[in-house]
Amino acid sequence: MRKVGEWISVNIAKAPGLMVLLGILLANIVFFSISAIIISQLAPSYLEHTGFWSCVFYTVTMILDAGCIEFVISDVGQAGVALILTCIVTIIIGMIVFTGAVIGYMTNWISNFIESANSGSRKLRVSNHVVILNWNTRASEIVNDLIYKGSKETVVVLAGNNRNDIVREIDERILGTLESERKSLIESSAHMGNSERRRYVKKHSVKNKLTVIVREGEPYSTKQLNDISIKLARSIIILGHDSASTQRRYVDRNKFSRIEKGNAHTIKTLVQVAQITAAEDSANDQQVIVEVEDEWTLTLINNIIEHKMRKGKCNIVPVAVNKILGQIFSQFAIMPELNTVYNTLFSNKGAAFYVQSDISLPRSEEDFVTEFLSNHSKSIPLTIMRDSDDKIHCYYMSDNEAHINSHEQILASKDLHMEINHDYEMKDKNVIILGHNSKCGAIMEGFNSFRGEWQKKGRPEVLNIIVIDDEKNLQKQDYYKKFPYVKGVVEADIYDKATICGAIEDFIDLNGGNTSLLILSDDSASNEDTDSASLTYLIYIQDIINKRLAADPEYDTSSIDVVVEILNPKNYDVAYHYCANNIVISNRYISKMVTQIGEKEALFDFYKDILTYDIQDTVVFISKELYIKKASEFFNEIPAPCNAADFIRAVYNNSPEENKSIALGFISHDGRMVLFDGNQAEIQVSLTDSDKVILFSNH
Repeated sequence: MRKVGEWISVNIAKAPGLMVLLGILLANIVFFSISAIIISQLAPSYLEHTGFWSCVFYTVTMILDAGCIEFVISDVGQAGVALILTCIVTIIIGMIVFTGAVIGYMTNWISNFIESANSGSRKLRVSNHVVILNWNTRASEIVNDLIYKGSKETVVVLAGNNRNDIVREIDERILGTLESERKSLIESSAHMGNSERRRYVKKHSVKNKLTVIVREGEPYSTKQLNDISIKLARSIIILGHDSASTQRRYVDRNKFSRIEKGNAHTIKTLVQVAQITAAEDSANDQQVIVEVEDEWTLTLINNIIEHKMRKGKCNIVPVAVNKILGQIFSQFAIMPELNTVYNTLFSNKGAAFYVQSDISLPRSEEDFVTEFLSNHSKSIPLTIMRDSDDKIHCYYMSDNEAHINSHEQILASKDLHMEINHDYEMKDKNVIILGHNSKCGAIMEGFNSFRGEWQKKGRPEVLNIIVIDDEKNLQKQDYYKKFPYVKGVVEADIYDKATICGAIEDFIDLNGGNTSLLILSDDSASNEDTDSASLTYLIYIQDIINKRLAADPEYDTSSIDVVVEILNPKNYDVAYHYCANNIVISNRYISKMVTQIGEKEALFDFYKDILTYDIQDTVVFISKELYIKKASEFFNEIPAPCNAADFIRAVYNNSPEENKSIALGFISHDGRMVLFDGNQAEIQVSLTDSDKVILFSNH
């Protein structure tokens, strides 16, 4: 008996569900047997069906259908009250022991099945999918941007124990996008009849072809990674923490400071992912995108790449979040319209950047561009780049990748006269930085890079910047003393309106009004304070503009460009109503870039190039960037109206050999952006002095 007791004890601990099922079955077998014996003993002996097995049948029949008791009694005869009571007791006990127990067990089994499916303890059979490991405030944007691909996509999220919150966040983001797109289509088709509008909206509506599976678990668990078929995934995105979400999760400031220094969780996850995806039985060309927010983590990731990465199998791409956002913010402060351009081109929606690899090497970049322009009218060639493996990649702008491979003969107009200013120089940039975020250092590095390219010997300082922030954060940045172009700092917390507004007005008056205001959102603020400072600064700026308009109704409000960072997309509408020309939802840029890099790794080198200027005193400009140049300054004479096909080719042919410019579109004086995507022959270009041209060039 001791051995039996030990076996039962061990198996209850090992497989409690199975032991419960065996117990139910055993109890019912005993019950059926006892009931059959009693009924067979009470039944008269002269009846035909009084054997043990017949009585077992009677017992089962009565339990499954209590109405059968009448037929059982008539079958065994009028044997008296004892038999009738026995049958009734059999039914009652049987419904508890058999029916109730079985239903309870099955209900519990179904509940456990659903719970295990949600928690990730069951293996998921899927392939060519996108895997997201961990979760932060940028994650839902990655999922959302996949809607615009137009094809069926499967996304598997493996994160902590907040599955329901993640599912709700994804649903809200996707539903909001679909509703916004539908609203835009209805507005754009307002001139149509009802039936025509319905057909138009139905045809052009964004279709949600995403299947999103969210599972709870540890992203560095080998079993759980294998359970989501990570070996067969197309791309794996390892997300880092962000300051805002970490601040909310960790109340202990010492713990928060330690996390800021590095992300050991990301390292641990990447080691497991690299081990699995580098195996022989994993899919080929898997992209492993890793968000990095600090130098310590980046250094270790580079070590992992050196030891674990296998080209053609496991391709690891570290994305330095703070550095990229810092470069983007510095470019936006200098050329605010780039926000509108990047917001489109970094996305899968509409025009985008594309790359094609493994092609024969063109004789030169100029040959590549010239040849492509001669037989394509729906895509624009940008540049060619060679990676570390000596593979050639060609980059394009297009609204559809299929257009890159469609050929047609294009003849540029010989009559289009165009004179480009070969001595073009960027105007001096006046910038006010309000507030701070965790990317301040990277933003200043971006300004350093711009200044390095455009600050020539003998030229006055190309950048003129002041910073308005509270004392604590100015001290943290050592009052920006090491940046010669920061002409001053103003100590003021968000409540000191007089000091803030006075400094802004003095700077605008001193510099003739041509000023950009870069408002940063504190990404270490608590949840309830997210974007509070940014929105407060916007109110102050609106007061300044209203006061100037009251004094001078002809005041040119476009002389002040306001670029504001928003962390929570829900605050977009509030910011929009407070004179923000360019609202930057910073997390979306990283999300969009990560999504595109997950499809084509070679895009990452392109993004790094366009976000980085050449070093100072460069004779030959190598790095290419996107520029917004005023038409009256870029052209010696505004070109005559023409179509985009002629305009693109004339700009390229007439730009200097050492600085070939490729026109991607223009921005009209009222802020409307026109990109040259789609059929270039159908896009009309008619510029004025105040319009601005979107260019891809060296300088």
